[in-house]
Amino acid sequence: MRNDPDFLEFLWLWNQRSAQETPAIHRRIARWLMARREASDRRLLLMAFRGCGKSTLIGLWCAWLLLNNPSTRILVVAADAQLATRMVATVRRILESHPLCAELLPDVPENWAADRFTVARPGALRDPSMLAQGISGNITGARADVIICDDVEVAGNCDTPGKREALRERLAELEFILTPGGTILFVGTPHCEESLYRDPKHEDAFLRSYRRLTLPIMNAADASAWPERFPKEAIAALRQRVGALHFERQMMLRALPAEAARLDPAALIRYAEEPEYREAGGRAELSLRGRRLVSGGGYWDPAYGRPGSGDSSVLAACYADQEGNHFLHRLRYLTHDPDAAEDPATQQCRQVAHIARDLLLPVIRVETNGIGRFLPALLRRELAKAGAACAVVEQNNHSAKADRILGALEPALAARRLHAHESVFRTRFPTEMAEWAPGVSGARDDALDALAGCLLAEPVRLARAGPPPRAAYWRGS
Repeated sequence: MRNDPDFLEFLWLWNQRSAQETPAIHRRIARWLMARREASDRRLLLMAFRGCGKSTLIGLWCAWLLLNNPSTRILVVAADAQLATRMVATVRRILESHPLCAELLPDVPENWAADRFTVARPGALRDPSMLAQGISGNITGARADVIICDDVEVAGNCDTPGKREALRERLAELEFILTPGGTILFVGTPHCEESLYRDPKHEDAFLRSYRRLTLPIMNAADASAWPERFPKEAIAALRQRVGALHFERQMMLRALPAEAARLDPAALIRYAEEPEYREAGGRAELSLRGRRLVSGGGYWDPAYGRPGSGDSSVLAACYADQEGNHFLHRLRYLTHDPDAAEDPATQQCRQVAHIARDLLLPVIRVETNGIGRFLPALLRRELAKAGAACAVVEQNNHSAKADRILGALEPALAARRLHAHESVFRTRFPTEMAEWAPGVSGARDDALDALAGCLLAEPVRLARAGPPPRAAYWRGS
């Protein structure tokens, strides 16, 4: 008589084979999955913070389901086929390596691919034991006893009402694929206010009737859910790196509105020094506040409106040091004289060229989504006239402006790595920053967008933890 282990034992054996512990949070998820199965709950939602290993656990759960009933058909649906395939490939590797799953390996692996496989099972079923599909793929012809919706909501498919509605329509089709008495398990984290996973108290909550387990990285007592891997110091550092809004959504699992994010100008570090240029040993160096600068550049968000009306034409000029600090050294609201003989575009390009020359900027990025597509050639001409050794890069943005601003400024402000020259505080930028909120119509954001363009163009730099090993630099590299 067959006596299969419960899921917790199955998980423990796998971790023992991998020479690793089974943390308390994994044991809690395993017990919840077993309890829901014993209670015949068929609509489930698991929300756990990013990095807690929930996808690996669900992969082990799928392998355990196949061990208990090899005739089970499992469909994995994710935001794209690649994400779904990753889980199916993980389950396949588990079956190949777990000491209890040898009997599931087929003698002739005709259908043993990364995105689908069939275990040794009685009878002849048309559908594979496990199949991966993207949410936009053709899944109407499939049949499944268990459907895993693994991260079906991502930032790119829920940022507009139309995308959210399309996602819900696709997910509603899963009910027609599921066999009677089958199980649907959603696994994910919220990415917007109207998330699939929002609290069931909302009338339009998509998973309102689902039994759910929610595991944020910190509990109500501010204790870490996984202290061995995520101590409180590491959690605080993570919050600084990603910003408050993304941390609350992805790590605390709160479907907050974008309007909850605020940019505090008091978080800017004010300074008054100017950069110093020198040449030593045949090399040119630029330093600021005693720090050697490793990069810099300008970002121009152009507009042709009359002075004092319409969108502002803004140039932001920034430097960066090797420790990842950013210095907003100039922020210029460009204007033009409507009565001058020269056209507005030439007037503005000349101002940008002079700033680039004076600040020794190596590059100016010009946003070309609108009127800016005609400016790069004019700007190159004015840079040459001004004697500025500066390149011009055309920048075409596809993401939402609010997302760019939050993604660039919020982490830099939270980490206290965004410095601003005192001249910036004499502009209307601090007021624009304090009054801005994503999604609020009429709010000024031209300067914020220009600054975000500068920050997003910079590579991520990690501070050196110590002196480099001698062996790695013997060739002088």
